[in-house]
Amino acid sequence: MFDKYMICEDTVRNVVKDGRVAGFELGARLPYYRGLGLSMVEDVAVSVDGEKIQRESVRVTLRGRTYTLDEMETEYEDRWEMGEVATVTVLKPGGLNAGPHTIELVERLRVAYLPFPLIGRDLKQVTVG
Repeated sequence: MFDKYMICEDTVRNVVKDGRVAGFELGARLPYYRGLGLSMVEDVAVSVDGEKIQRESVRVTLRGRTYTLDEMETEYEDRWEMGEVATVTVLKPGGLNAGPHTIELVERLRVAYLPFPLIGRDLKQVTVG
């Protein structure tokens, strides 16, 4: 529905932890017109320049609380609201090299009234400084 708005382009940057680049992050929105409980977000998949990132390396942060995708499956209290920007962090030693990259974000959502998952896909060209 709102696929082209999923990736917040100006938010892609490397993450430094303990003096080393531990990965990268980007701002992301839901492609759905309503908010959802986190347990209804079945997957948040990231690819960089055609390379798929392993599910275990993806984290989602909302309002200061960080979840693995497995933790989100059983999170029944927290929600991701429509229009809210979450931080999607990818654990990837060395992060992204400076320069242009193609980022793909695919979110698979379980919506109560649909008999199939809703899949949102956004592909953006970004430049890391």
